[in-house]
Amino acid sequence: QVQLVESGGGLVQPGGSLRLSCVASTSIATMNPMRWYRQAPGKQRELVTSITRGGFTNYADSVKGRFTISRDISKSTMYLQMNSLKPEDTAVYYCNAIDVTSTREINEYWGRGTQVTVSS
Repeated sequence: QVQLVESGGGLVQPGGSLRLSCVASTSIATMNPMRWYRQAPGKQRELVTSITRGGFTNYADSVKGRFTISRDISKSTMYLQMNSLKPEDTAVYYCNAIDVTSTREINEYWGRGTQVTVSS
């Protein structure tokens, strides 16, 4: 079973930055896409950003220009660089990945999440 482990969350003041990491227990070379979701208290989980195998990225309007998704296949790691953080970015951030096996089986993996709190 593939495991995804997030890290890098914490408490930061408004306007600050954090970089989240998502390390996979296996190669991420075939994972397509990889995504970051977040869930704030009392709200539904929402898609923040995604990156395809070819490197194409998409962002929620609320984070465009502030967040950057990337991945390092050699390290089996996906990143989320978050700048100009706002209190409304406070949430648990989850790593997600879709992988298609050689037999065309589609698997979806989730991490357990990392808490990001933006507060003064």
